[in-house]
Amino acid sequence: MVKAGGESTLTVIIAFGANLVIAIAKTVAAMVSGSASMTAEAAHSWADTGNEVFLLIANRRGTRAADERRPLGYGRETYVWSLLAAVGLFVVGAAVSIWRGVTELLHGSESASENYLLAYVVLAVAFVLEGTSLLQATRQLRREATTFDSDVLDYALATSDPTVRAVFAEDSAALIGIVIAFSGLLLHELTGSAVWDAVGSILVGVLLGVVAVILIDRNRQFLTGEPGSPRIREALVTRLGGFPEVAEVRFLRPEFIGPKRLFVIASVDLQGDAVESSVAKTLRDLEHRLEQDPYVAEAVLTVSEPDDTPVSS
Repeated sequence: MVKAGGESTLTVIIAFGANLVIAIAKTVAAMVSGSASMTAEAAHSWADTGNEVFLLIANRRGTRAADERRPLGYGRETYVWSLLAAVGLFVVGAAVSIWRGVTELLHGSESASENYLLAYVVLAVAFVLEGTSLLQATRQLRREATTFDSDVLDYALATSDPTVRAVFAEDSAALIGIVIAFSGLLLHELTGSAVWDAVGSILVGVLLGVVAVILIDRNRQFLTGEPGSPRIREALVTRLGGFPEVAEVRFLRPEFIGPKRLFVIASVDLQGDAVESSVAKTLRDLEHRLEQDPYVAEAVLTVSEPDDTPVSS
């Protein structure tokens, strides 16, 4: 069985291999056919291929063990490299596709391409390969979403693992982009007008821009401090409240410091009226027990003030 971090890496490697083959094939088809839509698709696939490199770096650097410089670990580096990948998708994929489409609209000829067959074959092969990569990402997301009683799409947006989210989003956009490129080529062939091909290129660029902005925003939120979901808060309150030493949980703040890694700050009302030295020992023991949860990287507990409002579970 592949561990969580290893499974994300496997998902990215599969996506990288598929995108590299697709990018080369689309580039050849774009050069032979002169199609604006195929050029946009080639730019899209090269952007995805480069992004997978960033995502592999993200997984490698983000899973390094905590040390004296980073006592909470290096998990947030995953979001930095994933953010760079999303920016690359926007700049290389979206901007080049829109620019190529606008150029074709303004200066392109109305003559039809003579190499549609090659373009159609490449798009068909690309659809199969992108679908295979998307299937791997969807399987991983579905298994994890089931744990949280969530559907795949909602979990893909909410997950703290930016690499599998990026692969899922990019592959989904790739499949839609292939359909758009195919439609543009087909209409070009049927009408003899290059306008359809140019519009297809622009639509692919807009699609990539929307996906890139969503990915950029999600990584920004995790970099600036993404709190745990209400479900996670409820689970932590229940866990803490279940310890016999804890009378009530008065404050709780879980924050993601990496994929599936939380830093938890809480204040609790302890049972009884123990002396200060005993309280400190109890709190440390509670922290260690809470850190047995694989999602909790570190916990810091304090004694609550008497008038603090309890946290409801």
